[in-house]
Amino acid sequence: MTQISGKRFVQPDDVETLAFDWGRLQWLSEPKVTGADKFLLGVVTVEPGKGHLRHNHPDMEEILYVIEGEGTQMVDIGGEQRRRVVAGDLIHLPAGVFHETVNTGDNTLRFLVVFGPTGQEEILRAMPDCKIEPAIRHGADVSK
Repeated sequence: MTQISGKRFVQPDDVETLAFDWGRLQWLSEPKVTGADKFLLGVVTVEPGKGHLRHNHPDMEEILYVIEGEGTQMVDIGGEQRRRVVAGDLIHLPAGVFHETVNTGDNTLRFLVVFGPTGQEEILRAMPDCKIEPAIRHGADVSK
């Protein structure tokens, strides 16, 4: 029988927060939390007027799903396209595609982010402007 490690049920208080000047990210599913090794899932919060500017992930596909708030999403596939996004919108970003997300509303913009394959979690943790805030439930058992 195969040994399955990692947590099956995860709450935001169980995981650390990666804080940047553009927003905050919590990886709810990543290798060190759930044992997932094919994809990542996180929750991103961006305050009004903030956002992450034009960038890409050369070897990673990305999906954004807006939970609440509103913003502008730029995707550059043979030319920049900008679109207003609101709760319920999904944005698919193929590997290598330049994109940016900006909160243009008056309230917090929250979205789910899915990356495949894994690896983006360590890239972001290593960024010089990343401040890691520990899980609120210190010592939360991530193995169940």
